[in-house]
Amino acid sequence: MKLSKTTLIFIIGIVSNVLAQTDTIPPATPANIIGLGYEKDLAVEWYHNQEPDLAGYNIYSKSGNGYTLLTTVPKEKSFYTSTVPVTGIIRYYKLSAYDLSGNESPLSDSVACITHAMTDEEFLDMVQRSTFRYFYDYGHSVSGLSRERLNSGETVTSGGSGFGLMALLVGIERGYISREEGVKRMLKILTFLNFTADRFHGAFSHWLNGTSGDVIPFGTVDNGGDLVETAYMIQGLFAVRQYFDQVGTNEDSIRNLSKQIIDDVEWSWYRRYTNSNYLYWHWSPNYGWQMNMTVQGPNEAMIVYLLGIASTTHGVPASLFHNGWAISPYYVNGATFYGYKQWVGWDYGGPLFFSHYSFLGFDPREKKDAYCNYYANNKNITLIHKAYCTANSHGFTGYGENCWGLTASDDLTGYRVHEPTNDNGTITPTAAISSMPYTPQESIDFIKHIYRTYGSSVWGEYGFKDAFNPTQSWYANSYLAIDQGPIIVMIENYRSGLLWNLFMANPEIQPMLNAIGFVPDSTTDVNDEDYTVNDFNLMGNYPNPFNPNTTIVFNLPKRENVTITVFNQLGEKVKEIINAEFEAGKNKVVWNGLNDNNKSVSSGIYLYKISSGNNALYGKMILQK
Repeated sequence: MKLSKTTLIFIIGIVSNVLAQTDTIPPATPANIIGLGYEKDLAVEWYHNQEPDLAGYNIYSKSGNGYTLLTTVPKEKSFYTSTVPVTGIIRYYKLSAYDLSGNESPLSDSVACITHAMTDEEFLDMVQRSTFRYFYDYGHSVSGLSRERLNSGETVTSGGSGFGLMALLVGIERGYISREEGVKRMLKILTFLNFTADRFHGAFSHWLNGTSGDVIPFGTVDNGGDLVETAYMIQGLFAVRQYFDQVGTNEDSIRNLSKQIIDDVEWSWYRRYTNSNYLYWHWSPNYGWQMNMTVQGPNEAMIVYLLGIASTTHGVPASLFHNGWAISPYYVNGATFYGYKQWVGWDYGGPLFFSHYSFLGFDPREKKDAYCNYYANNKNITLIHKAYCTANSHGFTGYGENCWGLTASDDLTGYRVHEPTNDNGTITPTAAISSMPYTPQESIDFIKHIYRTYGSSVWGEYGFKDAFNPTQSWYANSYLAIDQGPIIVMIENYRSGLLWNLFMANPEIQPMLNAIGFVPDSTTDVNDEDYTVNDFNLMGNYPNPFNPNTTIVFNLPKRENVTITVFNQLGEKVKEIINAEFEAGKNKVVWNGLNDNNKSVSSGIYLYKISSGNNALYGKMILQK
């Protein structure tokens, strides 16, 4: 059919209009490109382009006198990695960005990557840089929150995202991203948490949908608030609120949004009963308190009580720390394993995440409560794990002085909690690496050993993979937010104290410590004799357990009046042992197991409070008949 002149003119006009609207403007050339060479890997990193129609990046490698296209990288990533077999390899790369219309930016300047023998500091930077990618490049595109694990799709995790908030601060501080990029990501996350994510009396669910914010049930009746996971998020927000301190910028919004989330958590609601000594782990609008799980030590959840007591909006009494968290007969230990004393916790310390999760922000150094100095306790537990793996009584392949550390992780049977009393030969890198503030040289030696020994079997684009079991020739390909987060955060606490300093600087923290009864303690070593007593200090009671008498030992900086009162597990007064003046220095008071009516009390756990002036300390003792 022959078209009329009018029709042809109309068609030509449409085509011309389409052509006129076609995008011909290329993206900007990627900026801040750096080349990194390790012992067995090469990496190129850059800052994300900001064009809304960005499609990805082209990686070119030098070939002869020119550069040829090597591979493409999706827009979500701002890195390229490659494994090489030996040191002394040098490769050159250039980058470009391209958009949805196929426009390509000019090539960048070349960067060189050289494999070489690395120093300890280079190893630490390698691990932090690579682990950071999980939280930044692999963060959910809508919410910015941390995916629960590699390939978990829409499922993001509230607790792991709390760790991820801290990881973002490390990334900014170390220059892995700009402060501007960090502010943009943080605002995305905080806006989503405040206005989109489901909350249950201020608490977040364990898992949620990264796009809709809807709860994703963690279990059949676990589809509501998870107070422990929420505490990990709030711990991160305390650090965020302190870090973004610029005035008159978007950082004002970050602080305000952080404060709103912090203030909205109804810790007192999760007490369940007005007179309860416990905080409860879960609540569901459909199933209420059906989970019926108290938060009780020793485990990973100490931060729950610290934050609940610190809250200025929906706080709980400090007595819950002693009557709820620390009331278990398994809390106080006092035994020695492999020559290391353990003051608190299950025999051999349990899985090492017990020593990590609550201490990513809370700094355990130079302070102690009625039970221990938690820095010293965590250090000894870490050394117990190392000694157990070095002794290797089960004969597992790979175990030794530089290959140790057991915690919860993936293994060849699924997901499992690993510890010295429940071990199947699975080593989890986060166990040893996240212990770095306690055992720096041992943890660095672990990093170097497994990287050099197992290479790409345990190492990938997001750092060390989740776990491996040489006895079974099994190596995970997985990454989990709750395992990656402590790695980057605790390395940073070892290197600079960044997250510890930020968290502890919040005005709510010191009053909380005072209320619980934490006192200064200069211990930085694990030996008992290194404890110094220069203040009002409770040294404990002995024997413990006891029958029928126990001696309470305390120190006074000056002559003061002291009251010591014993309570049962319900918080009811049993006996006021003493109300009298004592001289400065070490003092002792004996309790004979009688109540105020001079009748012998029954076997069980008893809390005692020692008061002097405005200060109070707490201890726990067990009467066994």
